[in-house]
Amino acid sequence: MKDIIVIGAGKIGGAIALMLADTGDYKVTVTDRSAEQLAKVDKHPAISTSQLDIADQAQLVKTLSGKFAVLSAAPFNLTGLIAEAAKSAGVHYLDLTEDVATTKKVEQLAKGADVAFIPQCGLAPGFISIVANDLAKHFDSLDSVRMRVGALPQYPSNALNYNLTWSTDGLINEYIEPCEAIVEGKLITVPAMEEREEFSLDGVTYEAFNTSGGLGTLAKTLDGKVRTMNYRTIRYPGHQAIIKALLNDLNLKNRRDVLKDLFENALPATMQDVVVIFVTVCGWKDGRYLQETYANKVYAGVVAGKKMSAIQITTAAGIATVLDLLADGKLPQKGFVRQEEITLDDVLNNRFGRAYNPEALRLKEAV
Repeated sequence: MKDIIVIGAGKIGGAIALMLADTGDYKVTVTDRSAEQLAKVDKHPAISTSQLDIADQAQLVKTLSGKFAVLSAAPFNLTGLIAEAAKSAGVHYLDLTEDVATTKKVEQLAKGADVAFIPQCGLAPGFISIVANDLAKHFDSLDSVRMRVGALPQYPSNALNYNLTWSTDGLINEYIEPCEAIVEGKLITVPAMEEREEFSLDGVTYEAFNTSGGLGTLAKTLDGKVRTMNYRTIRYPGHQAIIKALLNDLNLKNRRDVLKDLFENALPATMQDVVVIFVTVCGWKDGRYLQETYANKVYAGVVAGKKMSAIQITTAAGIATVLDLLADGKLPQKGFVRQEEITLDDVLNNRFGRAYNPEALRLKEAV
């Protein structure tokens, strides 16, 4: 049984802990600075809790020492502190961050490390990068890679057509920070909330637009190998226009505290959500210009005996799968590990990764 630290006792951290503990292969300690949050963690013989302020680096390093790995489910702005402590303690490090700057810091810390540093182990970035890279390998040469993901309410009932399903700070960061993209063969930065498009899946119309962080390290991996690559967040039509008005016309992009308060007090959370995953790759194979698409919808359900939202399932399953593969020796045991180094087959055949498998559609068609 491997000892694991999960930092962050929110809905995602709690889901990760329960998934791991339920296997009988992991002993999990959940840490958080909030005693109130820790009290909400599910009771399980293999789960314990510990109150800890990660700003206290000495105490954090002491807590991590001797453990197999630390999994960060903390806000993106705190993740770098955890990575630093992981290197000092000599334990494997995994996180869920979508923040570009944080990932660059983790990559620097991984240089010369004797343990693995694996950032972006969630849904997007994370699973979406694994899917896109898997599709890309099916072509002799690439033209475009388009990655689309959204966590949406099944029953939208407000003007934004949205309910809170994820970290509010993380959501705002994605809506405001610059985005990476490859345009005409060049890796560039593009603004968030722009380049809106519409598409339909299973008879439902969606919109998608640029948001920050979703490409993960795949942008650098495929730089120079693809003409166009971008990541866009999926929403129901009408969402982008209202958010842009809040960010730009009301200048709430420069008043994040006000925007966060508005979201958290005006948008209810929901457990009745659906995660939509839509990846399309075009390129040449055997002299033909072809398209291959991965489309999948994951709904809320019961996991480890508990009702979980779709975003809990997909995010927690992502990082739990990577931990499993690391523990089984299927991933590099030291240095910086990119999501695209993980094979899609390994994910879908994993006990946690199977959460992504049902209802998956793979469509191939000539363009």
